[in-house]
Amino acid sequence: MTVRQPAVAGTFYSGTAEGLVDQIEWSYRHRLGPGEVPEVDASGPREIIALVAPHAGYMASGPVAAHAYSALARDGVVDTAVIVGPNHTGYGAAISVWTSGSWTTPLGDARVDEQAAQQLVGGTIRAGESAHLYEHSVEVQVPWLQHLYGQDIRIVPVAMLAQEADSARELGDALSALEGNVVLVASTDFTHYEPQEQAARKDTDVIDAIQNLDHAEMYRRLKMQHSTMCGYGTVGAILHAASLRGATRTELLQYGTSGDVIGDYRHVVGYASITFRR
Repeated sequence: MTVRQPAVAGTFYSGTAEGLVDQIEWSYRHRLGPGEVPEVDASGPREIIALVAPHAGYMASGPVAAHAYSALARDGVVDTAVIVGPNHTGYGAAISVWTSGSWTTPLGDARVDEQAAQQLVGGTIRAGESAHLYEHSVEVQVPWLQHLYGQDIRIVPVAMLAQEADSARELGDALSALEGNVVLVASTDFTHYEPQEQAARKDTDVIDAIQNLDHAEMYRRLKMQHSTMCGYGTVGAILHAASLRGATRTELLQYGTSGDVIGDYRHVVGYASITFRR
């Protein structure tokens, strides 16, 4: 069985199980977080089709990310999380799916949902591991899911190198056809290394299009704003898939920046947690 070892344990998040749990719970309780560590509601309504969550180091983006996973906990039990992250490294195919084995974090092994992963493969969506070996954008979402669901959660890791609108629609079409109790997670940070006010203005404009479930308008605004959002294609794919899967409501749970957490507002990175619900 193929086992992916963590690439950013000890840097983006703690390298020990105890330290990682402390970091996650700190994020939930932070003044910018939801305020308390959630418990999964076993009888929750399961209305959430998809999430947007940030993927920076937990010390910067954790409190914003915590809102996404708090909402998911209240929504109920999830069997499989398909995590779509941007490919920062440049390795691998245009869209790469890790299709077998498991991913290790300090909290244990998260098994890949091999049936769902194989179902995605076709066209420009390829099975492959090289895109994932050193990439952090999918990895940092896994401990959040393990903290909620333990060893029961299954994952499907997807890395997007090609993020243009056509690629996002192709992936979104494939994601929309998945069966079972699945949640889709778009892993992205928003504006990178711009002053706080400028970043918030740009990000608010793009988030407005996302909340309106308007794929074309999101891409138009990204271009107009010269956005430095790193995972725009992941959101485009998830937005398209969520619409096809019956999403009618979105909610911006929290927006913040690295400056809001660490206090340096000169060169911030923007973070948002958003839900798409049926």
